Amino acid sequence: MTQSLNVMKQLRPFYLIFFIELWERFGYYGLQAILALYFVKELGMDDAQSFVTFGAFSAMVYGLVAIGGFIGDKVLGTKRTMTLGAIVLALGYVLMAAAGHNITIVYLALASIAVGNGLFKANPSSLLGKCYEEGDARLDGAFTMYYMSVNIGSFISMILVPIISDHYGWSLSFMTSAVGLFMALAIYALMRNWVAGYGSEPDFKPVNKSALSIVLAGVVVAIFVAAFLLKHLMAAKALLAIVGAGVIAVLLKEIFAARGAERSKMTVALILMVEAIVFFVMYMQMPTSLNFFAIKNVEHSILGIAVNPVTFQSLNPFWIMLASPVLAYIYNAAGQKKGSGMTMPVKFALGMLFTAASFLILPVAAKFANDAGIVSSYWMVITYFFQSIGELLISGLGLAMIAQLLPSRLHGFAMGAWFLTTSAASVIAGYVAGFASVNAGDVATPLQTLPVYSHFFETMGLISLAVGLLMVVTAPVLNRMINARDTDEDAALATV
Repeated sequence: MTQSLNVMKQLRPFYLIFFIELWERFGYYGLQAILALYFVKELGMDDAQSFVTFGAFSAMVYGLVAIGGFIGDKVLGTKRTMTLGAIVLALGYVLMAAAGHNITIVYLALASIAVGNGLFKANPSSLLGKCYEEGDARLDGAFTMYYMSVNIGSFISMILVPIISDHYGWSLSFMTSAVGLFMALAIYALMRNWVAGYGSEPDFKPVNKSALSIVLAGVVVAIFVAAFLLKHLMAAKALLAIVGAGVIAVLLKEIFAARGAERSKMTVALILMVEAIVFFVMYMQMPTSLNFFAIKNVEHSILGIAVNPVTFQSLNPFWIMLASPVLAYIYNAAGQKKGSGMTMPVKFALGMLFTAASFLILPVAAKFANDAGIVSSYWMVITYFFQSIGELLISGLGLAMIAQLLPSRLHGFAMGAWFLTTSAASVIAGYVAGFASVNAGDVATPLQTLPVYSHFFETMGLISLAVGLLMVVTAPVLNRMINARDTDEDAALATV
C-alpha cells in the first residue's frame, strides 16, 4: 500500500502548475462552449459563417503558441511570459463581456484571447518539464495528471457557462471565463515561491526592460493584426501556413545541427508530431461530424433523463478525469521496474488504435438503430470512452514526449510546435468533416442521415486503423533511435 501511494506522489511545483492550468482552461472552454451560438444569436451570422469564423479563431489560438514558447525560452522567461499571457487573456474575456452587438470589439476580444493564449499555453507545460530530472519515472504520470487539469476545467465550465448564458445573458457568461484567469493569477501570486528554483534562463536574470517593451508593443500590434485577420480569413490561413513552415524549418535546422543520440531523439519527436496531426484530425470530429450525428441520430436521453445532445461532448472530459489517475498510476508503477514501461512510440500507436475503435463502433451501432433511425445514447458513451483513452495516450503524453526527447533549451518552442499540430489539424479536419455533411433539403430524416454518418465513421475508423498498425510496425525502429547512445566521436563533436 505504501509503495502504491508513493508512485502517485508528485513534486510540490506540480500542484501549483496543475491548478494554474485548470483555471486557465476553465476560462477558455467556457468561451468555446457558447462562442458559435453567440455568433448566430447575438451577431446574426448564419451557421456556415459562424463555423468558419470559429474555425479560424481556433486555428489562430493554437497557431500562435510557438511564439509564446520562444518568448518564454529566450526573451522574458517561462514564468513572466505565462503571467503576461494570463493578463492578456483576462482582458480578452472582459472585452467579450462588453462587446454586445459590436462585431469590431468582438474581433478585438477574440484577437486578445488568441494572442494571450499564444503567450500562455506553452509555458506552464514547459515549466513542468523543467521541474523533473531526466529519467524521473514520475514524468509521464505528472503530464497525464496535468492533462487531467485541462479536462477538469473544461468539464466544469462547459456545464456552468451555458447555464449562466441561458439565465443571465452573454456578458455574465463571458465574465465567468475571466474569473478563471483571475483565479489562475491569484494562485500563482500566492504560491510562486514553489517554482522559484525552476524556469528558463531569462527567469533567473533581472527583467530586460528593453525586451519587455518590445514584447508589449508586439502584443498590441499582434492583437490588431489578429483582429484584422479574423475579418479576412484567407489572409489568416496564409499567415498560419507561414508560421507553421517557419516552425518546421527551425526544428529541422536544430535536428541537422544536433549530433548522435540527440539528433536521433529529435527526429523521433518530429515523426511523433506528424503522427499526432493524423490523430488530431480524427479527434476534431467531436465538435463537428460526431456532434451532428448525436443531434440527428442519437436518442436525446441517458439513464432515462432528457439531455441536450450537444452535451454528449462533455463525456470526453468526463472519461479523461476518470482514466487519467489510472494511467498515471500505471505509468509510475511500470517506471519503478526497469524496462517494464511502454515506450512513447508504443503509447502513440495504442492511442491511434483506440481512436480507430471509437469510430468503428459507430457503424456497428447503426445496425442496432431503431425503426426511426435513432441509435441508443449508450453507444456514444462507449465511443467517447475509446476516443478519450486514445487522447490520453497521444495528446495527453505529447508534452511529456517533448520533455523527454528534445533538449531543454528548446522545450518552450517545441511545446509551442506541438500545439501547432492542433492548428494544422483543425484546418484539415474541417475539410474532412465536410464528407459527412448532409444537405437538409435532400436528406431530412434520421433514416436517411444514418447511412451517411455510418459510412463516414467506418471510413475514418479504417484510416485510423491503418495508420495505427503502421505505427505499431515502426515503433521498434523509433525505440532504437530513442535508446541510441553517442559514440566517442559524436560526444566530442557535441562539445565543439
